[in-house]
Amino acid sequence: MINKLCRSILEQDKAPIVVCDAASKIVYMNPSAKTRYHKDLTGQSIRDCHPAKANLMIDKVLAWFQKSKDNNIIYTFRNDTENKDVYMVALRDDHGDLIGYYEKHEYRNRETGGLYAFE
Repeated sequence: MINKLCRSILEQDKAPIVVCDAASKIVYMNPSAKTRYHKDLTGQSIRDCHPAKANLMIDKVLAWFQKSKDNNIIYTFRNDTENKDVYMVALRDDHGDLIGYYEKHEYRNRETGGLYAFE
């Protein structure tokens, strides 16, 4: 499902990325996600990893994604401890039909590494 270029981009991202198909089956986890969640959950339902209240919200977001091809990203959670916002992002085919979704983590801390620090 994920070609080599896309896989390389996802695997280099420091943020955890979990990609699900439209039926909520996990089809890909980047290395950061596997480390964060302490295992590879590929092939399992994302719903098995969440409580009932969270699954209800997943259902609401998926219904919203289905409602319009313009409904593609929604803010779902703020984690002050890690200084990040979390979003659900729709994945669509060439016709705009929903084929899956992923969770996007956006950290708000300023980068501490030096610019172009090759060494």
